Amino acid sequence: MKKSVCLLVTVFVLCILAFLVSCTKDKTEPNPTEGLTKLSEGYAIGAAAKVEVYTKETSLITGYTKFYIALYDSVSGKRIDDAHIQLNPMMDMGMMQHSAPFENPASTEAVNHLFPCSVTFIMSSMGGTWTLDIDVHNHVNDKEGSITLPLTIAEPTASRQKSFTAVHNGAKYFISLISPTASTSKVGINDMEIAIYKKASMMSWPADSSLSVVLTPEMPTMGHGSPNNVNPVHTGNGHYKGKVNFTMTGLWRLNLDFMSGTAVADTTQFFDVTF
Repeated sequence: MKKSVCLLVTVFVLCILAFLVSCTKDKTEPNPTEGLTKLSEGYAIGAAAKVEVYTKETSLITGYTKFYIALYDSVSGKRIDDAHIQLNPMMDMGMMQHSAPFENPASTEAVNHLFPCSVTFIMSSMGGTWTLDIDVHNHVNDKEGSITLPLTIAEPTASRQKSFTAVHNGAKYFISLISPTASTSKVGINDMEIAIYKKASMMSWPADSSLSVVLTPEMPTMGHGSPNNVNPVHTGNGHYKGKVNFTMTGLWRLNLDFMSGTAVADTTQFFDVTF
């Protein structure tokens, strides 16, 4: 009888310990891709690495797109958190090809098992075929390889990508609205962020920090603007951040004037946000 009781107690204790260990593991190892959409996957053969590409959106549109890349050993399946990743977006239009602005991961060390990066798609797939080359230098085994992923880019109803030829120097600039968006906007003060790139050639689209930006929001259908806005200023890598005040819901037009010192670059650009 005593042996049976001891056995039952031992089994009970082991079950409790297993449950506690399981709960602890769940708390300390959350899924890093939760809430993200898997866009594509494949193998960078030479690097012996499986590549998975995620985004926060369910589909890709023209403009700035944030990607999150996860790497796994192609044999063991273990995560690879130390690697050098190089992007190369390419649009094939048949008679010509061109690239687009992009941002490689800022570090060779993964952030929560993911490598954040971005591509700014300057046009939709209606004009040709987009692909994204991802070169991987796997620091775990010191091997290199690459993968090419086909992408389909749609044009949204409200554009988040604009371009202009500057009055002061004739250069071509591309402007992407990162935030706010229709899904993130709220009544009150909203964070505003844009990215500015300058076309140097068909294959080179460097980030630009030379312009200053004047923001003037308005509600075209209501005939008024809003107070307490903050002009976007350059914070690094072509990104400009400011604040926009939405005093009510509806259609807002974010008018943007671009200056280079005292010289006017452009005064015709705007983004529409409806929420």
